[in-house]
Amino acid sequence: MHELDYTTLLLALFAGAIRVGTPFLFVSLGECLTEKGGRVNLGLEGILVAGAMTGYAASFYTGSAWLGVLAAGCSGLLLGTLHGVVCSLPRVNDIAFGIALMLLGTGLAFFLGKPFIQPQAPMLPSLDLGGWSGNERLHHALQINALFFVGVVLALLLQWGLSATRWGLALRLVGDHAETARALGYRIVGTRIAATAAGGFLAAVGGAYLSLYYPGSWNEGLSSGQGLMAVALVIFARWQPWRCLLAALLFGAAGALGPALQAVGVTSGYYLFNAAPYALTLVIMILTCRPDRTLSSAPGELSLTR
Repeated sequence: MHELDYTTLLLALFAGAIRVGTPFLFVSLGECLTEKGGRVNLGLEGILVAGAMTGYAASFYTGSAWLGVLAAGCSGLLLGTLHGVVCSLPRVNDIAFGIALMLLGTGLAFFLGKPFIQPQAPMLPSLDLGGWSGNERLHHALQINALFFVGVVLALLLQWGLSATRWGLALRLVGDHAETARALGYRIVGTRIAATAAGGFLAAVGGAYLSLYYPGSWNEGLSSGQGLMAVALVIFARWQPWRCLLAALLFGAAGALGPALQAVGVTSGYYLFNAAPYALTLVIMILTCRPDRTLSSAPGELSLTR
């Protein structure tokens, strides 16, 4: 492989890590926030798909992609609140209801989204950060959507908020030891519902990115399991928002590996390379969830740790 091929490959991986990793970033931040409160939401896949459909429909009707993102977030807020409220009832398992929510979200999106498969909605714009370069490949790689920068800022703000603010302390205490939080006067149910609702909002924004930027259309095969993989990603990130950013870029690079190799002429085994994100998820689950190893840094109230 020539030097130019290596340069092309690195640029393709860089661009792909950001482009493919952005929805992972939003979904993992949402799940991180949810799990910090002591609850697991496996329904994020359904929320992601519902957000993608809602965002696309709202963008189509309003003519504004950003209003579509807001509408998507609101749909995720509603579904996240539903998860939080139902899982607060006695003898309701958050894992089981999360699976039900995943089916509900995807089913509603597929049913309500059929009229939007063909029409073209306004897309989210890219920020052209490579206009200074005469290198066409570098120029293309530096065309980055604004939602990625929003996600980066959000990851840093959440990292700071969880460690240095009163609400962050309350959320971590509720997720680590509910009885202690209750003794100190914190509202366990309200805190968990709020965290789950906020997590649903962020996951749905990730879905809007899929339909309004990359790949930039609405269809029933839009999601490739990002919502489910977010749970593994959060475990890999050790429940730290800034690590969710790094893990999302890693998963994004894995997802971009097949197209990047194809860009430099490697076509054999293309579909095998496309399975890299799923293989990475499996490896992470094996390494972090072995019976002889506890889930380090996991909130104590999580179903995963009990």
